[in-house]
Amino acid sequence: MTPLIMICAYLFLLLWVGRMGYVGHARHTAADFFLASRTCGAFLLLMTVFGTTMTSFALVGSTGAASTRGIGIYGLMASWSGLIHSACFFLIGMKLWYHGKRFGYSTQIQFFRDRFQSPGLAMMLFPILVMLVIPYVIINILGSGATIQGVTQGAFPRFFTATQGGIPAWLGSGTVCLVVLIYVFGGGMRSLAFANGLHASILVILGAAALLLVMGKLGGPVAASQRVAELRPDLLIRGAVGKIPEHISHWEFLTYMFVPLSVGMFPHLFQHWMTAKSAKTFRPVVLLHPIFIMIVWAPCMLLGIWAAVAVFQNGAPVIPPGTRPDAVLGLLVKNLTNRYVAGLLGVGIVSATMSLDSQFLALSSMFTHDIIVRLFGEQRIGDRQRIILGRSLVVAIVGIAYVLSLVAPSTVFTLGVWCFSGFSALFPLVFASLYWKRVTKAGAMASILMAAVVWVLLFRASGWGANPKYLFLGMMPAATMVISSALTLVLVSLVTRAPAPDVVERFFPEDRLVATRLDLPGAIGAQPAPVQAG
Repeated sequence: MTPLIMICAYLFLLLWVGRMGYVGHARHTAADFFLASRTCGAFLLLMTVFGTTMTSFALVGSTGAASTRGIGIYGLMASWSGLIHSACFFLIGMKLWYHGKRFGYSTQIQFFRDRFQSPGLAMMLFPILVMLVIPYVIINILGSGATIQGVTQGAFPRFFTATQGGIPAWLGSGTVCLVVLIYVFGGGMRSLAFANGLHASILVILGAAALLLVMGKLGGPVAASQRVAELRPDLLIRGAVGKIPEHISHWEFLTYMFVPLSVGMFPHLFQHWMTAKSAKTFRPVVLLHPIFIMIVWAPCMLLGIWAAVAVFQNGAPVIPPGTRPDAVLGLLVKNLTNRYVAGLLGVGIVSATMSLDSQFLALSSMFTHDIIVRLFGEQRIGDRQRIILGRSLVVAIVGIAYVLSLVAPSTVFTLGVWCFSGFSALFPLVFASLYWKRVTKAGAMASILMAAVVWVLLFRASGWGANPKYLFLGMMPAATMVISSALTLVLVSLVTRAPAPDVVERFFPEDRLVATRLDLPGAIGAQPAPVQAG
């Protein structure tokens, strides 16, 4: 019962922190509900962005994958993510924040609608983003349920015999969804930011603590690694030596770099970027994010490898054969530590899975601003109505996502790769819209269509996610998606009419500013493009 009590105490703490955001700081306006009035400072932005990106895919999924595929998972996931994420925050996040601040954007759809002067493109992109976010939400719901079930085994042997006395995954994940619903419903983005700050703080503290406590039970890092070297040496080799299926080939390792590009198109991350107070707020995010990833992910990878060969004193394996990868981390901590440590780590893992709050609010914001407000008009829906709409949609989205999670067949890791690959396929669109003046509406639409078609074809070829090791031509599917999407965007843009000069000038004002400073002909007295709401 101890891990369960500690997790429940954390959930109550989370509700209290969420209430602080609503009662103590909220301005009770639509801008505050959806974007915290764009007032988040450097520390809060760092913690919320990190807390949002550290999902059950990162912790629960990576530990399970490391237990079967070995040490290469760290380089595959953590190293690439640390480098690519920070690059996207710098190249994409700051630029989007700048445009969002100037034109009042709340969602990605508003930016792309204005950038390409095309409501049709926005409506084409909207369902794709929604369909990619929903699996991301399911990833976190599945991860929370699997973790709670693993660390509470034996708590209720009379009631839950099918799960060896542990809280069933459906009940644990349902409780997490209810807690998230309560504080997001009450305080919106401000409560969410405070909650994500708490999530991130716990992850950073518990990452190293979990590693030290568990490896003590395994006889120390040297003894644990020596046992792996004796019984499963393949787990210490990244390359495909001996053609072992679980090993990571060179092309798979290299092309996995395309998967973290997904952060450039996450709707929920876009929404967090819009909350920044200034451009300087991004500095610690860019610099410290890779370090935080190392602190949290390295212990999970090592624990996954050691779990593959860990046994009790009687010779029974700590992780029974046939255990789902999603449950490896929870079982390892529960079986090799005391109930207090298991409870603490259970809190940390559940904390990571609760980044689904950002996805809930992002979906609510998209439906509110990009569908309902556009349909009925800006003037007819005021602040109060937008808050009511946002809250109502949060309730509906949480309910739908929870029901879908009950029938989701794939593992956390497999779902995550395909979800992120879809977002990665849209990365050329956002990059070109920020840095290439010649990109056209036709090129953007063709790129979106190509990304969707290639994603569906490759997903079907993988057995709709049934094959977690599926590669296309020896590469990660995301590589094919990104390359085909980028080529389509460039080729179609080059053969279609260039965008209007006033549109280019609106989104590339630096040329006018440079001309003014250099006193070039026609630049004196030039006025900036008018600022309009998205």
